[in-house]
Amino acid sequence: MASPEIETVGAGADKAKLAASVVLLVAAFVAYYMLAKQGGIAQWSALIVLVAGSVGVFLASESGRRLLGFGRDSVREVKKVVWPERKEAIQMTMYVFGFVLVMSIFLWVTDKTIEWVFYDLILGWRK
Repeated sequence: MASPEIETVGAGADKAKLAASVVLLVAAFVAYYMLAKQGGIAQWSALIVLVAGSVGVFLASESGRRLLGFGRDSVREVKKVVWPERKEAIQMTMYVFGFVLVMSIFLWVTDKTIEWVFYDLILGWRK
């Protein structure tokens, strides 16, 4: 039995932050094109300021905090990875290349055999 979703004040404020972030992002692009006659400096400064504001508002929301937390956890996990030595990485790469070469030759031979069986033996067509 699923419980009904309860929207708290924080959830409403979070939705407002996300909406404000989207509005700022759209305003950034609108301002960029509307300021075309003022020159490149005005265009780019408006774009950068409004996009930075949009990112700031997004990061202040619950979704933004979760995204930052995910990024921190990901960096922590990547630091735990034991990377292979150069020799081992080269050996594994050569195994992969060798396997790809063997499989490509096998598939080419299979394709040509099926082509020969169908076109030459069964249908009698000569190329």
